[in-house]
Amino acid sequence: MRFDNSRESSNVEDRRGGGGGGLPVGGRSIGLGTIVLALVAMYFGVDPSVVLNQTAVAPSRVEQARPAAAPANDAESKFVRHVLAETEDTWQQIFRQNGKQYAEPTLVLFTGATRTACGVGQAAMGPFYCPADQKVYIDLAFYQELRSRFNAPGDFAQAYVIAHEVGHHVQNLLGISDKVQAARQRAGERQANELSVRLELQADCLAGVWAKNADAARGILEAGDVEEALRAASAIGDDTLQKQAQGYAVPDSFTHGSAEQRVRWFKRGMDAGQLAACNTFQGRGSL
Repeated sequence: MRFDNSRESSNVEDRRGGGGGGLPVGGRSIGLGTIVLALVAMYFGVDPSVVLNQTAVAPSRVEQARPAAAPANDAESKFVRHVLAETEDTWQQIFRQNGKQYAEPTLVLFTGATRTACGVGQAAMGPFYCPADQKVYIDLAFYQELRSRFNAPGDFAQAYVIAHEVGHHVQNLLGISDKVQAARQRAGERQANELSVRLELQADCLAGVWAKNADAARGILEAGDVEEALRAASAIGDDTLQKQAQGYAVPDSFTHGSAEQRVRWFKRGMDAGQLAACNTFQGRGSL
């Protein structure tokens, strides 16, 4: 990725700090291995606390374990600020073109666990968006897992992760998230899972829309960048994760979409560069 013509966002909240690689819970530490297992469990629709062997983490304990740190100027945080700025500038323009106003989200960097308006967020959940406070949360250790465990290295793979979560923010601003959540509450388990898949695939498509428009405006893409994003999308498909964990996939339990679906919808957004291309809810046919 090139950031020659890119600014850095001021909407990054850096909560990283404290020592050690895991969050102390009950006299022990949760390391990356457990975090990865819990992440896989989450993709299956299983409460990550089952894997973490806990039901909750009190906010006071989170704060004690990971004291807030002053915003850093390391390479990773600078990269995040550049990518977030690219999403801000792109979605501001797209919203204006559609007669709407874009409210910029905050991106929170944390280590291990942190308090959110949606409850206590943990690294085991992977990167996530909380609509209640309009913040994107990410433990940067996820990028190491993306490289080493999922074989999806590259700076644009990392940018895709952020762009996907910002896609959820766009859905929230457009009222899509609320409608889907209301429909999921009325639906059975299978139908609720399908609605979740459609929401996630739309966020993938919106990430593609961002990439197309940001590159057209400021030339951010380099050779191989799109392929990096496609590898990342494929690596975190529900079928890929389930086959790694249990040797087979159960499509009815998917909540994020298969590898093929995630790749296809990102490419659709990237090719079209338009919001209209990302209607994953149109009709009830195959995704």
